[in-house]
Amino acid sequence: MKKATTVLIQLAITTLLLSGYNTKTKGETGQIPEGKYIADYTAAKESVLRQIPAKYIDLARTTLHVAYQHSSHGTHVARGLFGLQDYKKGDDVLFGITNHSPQAGKLDFHDYALGGYAAPGVDATDLSRNETAFIMATRNFLDDPENAAINVVMWSWCNIAGHKPAENYIPGMDSLIAEYGVGGSKIGSGDGQRKTPVTFIFMTAHANVDDNTGDLKPKNQAELIVNNCIKKKQYCLDYYSIDTHDMSGKYREDTGDDGNSAVYGGNFYLDWQNAHKKGTDWFENKNAPGGKVVFGAHNSQHITANRKAYAMWWILARIAGWDGN
Repeated sequence: MKKATTVLIQLAITTLLLSGYNTKTKGETGQIPEGKYIADYTAAKESVLRQIPAKYIDLARTTLHVAYQHSSHGTHVARGLFGLQDYKKGDDVLFGITNHSPQAGKLDFHDYALGGYAAPGVDATDLSRNETAFIMATRNFLDDPENAAINVVMWSWCNIAGHKPAENYIPGMDSLIAEYGVGGSKIGSGDGQRKTPVTFIFMTAHANVDDNTGDLKPKNQAELIVNNCIKKKQYCLDYYSIDTHDMSGKYREDTGDDGNSAVYGGNFYLDWQNAHKKGTDWFENKNAPGGKVVFGAHNSQHITANRKAYAMWWILARIAGWDGN
């Protein structure tokens, strides 16, 4: 009986393999794998990054082509990514990255990529300048044959306070996903279509000092965007969560995007940085791959941008097929 059971199990496994079933490679075919979708403060840790199987970091680095548009606050992601590759031994390969200059074996990243594709006279520097301009700018960008390889797009907010993402940002992203996502209406081989589908990454906005709660404020807007992404299984880089949680995971609602909190009594990110070792516990952010050492805009320390780089790689690995565990 035991032998017969073993044979049946082996036959079942063989059948699944022959049918191409493999839950670990869903992302490689463009399908969103099951798991967590929000890169919040719990994902924005070096310890989490280092536990991601190298297979998925390698897949992300060698198969993803990222277009990113932002203004000053959005520099936290880009400058963190550019500095991470110079952090520890082997990171130059594992997290190798280029900017507007594709190179084999490195993440093809295009910083400030989409703003110039807005309609004439329309400011599409970031989501906060014009809540709907990003839609046409993204269409124009993705319809341009020069951008045919791009398969990941992300836009950043500046100050989200006073804006209405439920009426503009979320419906706009939904329309772009319906057009350019997997199975989208603009994906195909016919005239006016592009072959490569795109994964769109949502983003919450940075925290504002002692002004995060209430109608149309950062906390409330973040909850709206995050809940939407959980419901629809879309990826989100949760700026607000990262800004408002210190390195121990404590939530500090009065903080801004620099770790400055009156309730804490100072800057919790700067204090953590000063108590830890550069090159061992944190790294210097850069303005370009191999470029000048800089903080993220509006920051007096490197930790904020470090954490947002960790969160971004977490999302890229998920897009590449990692289940998040």
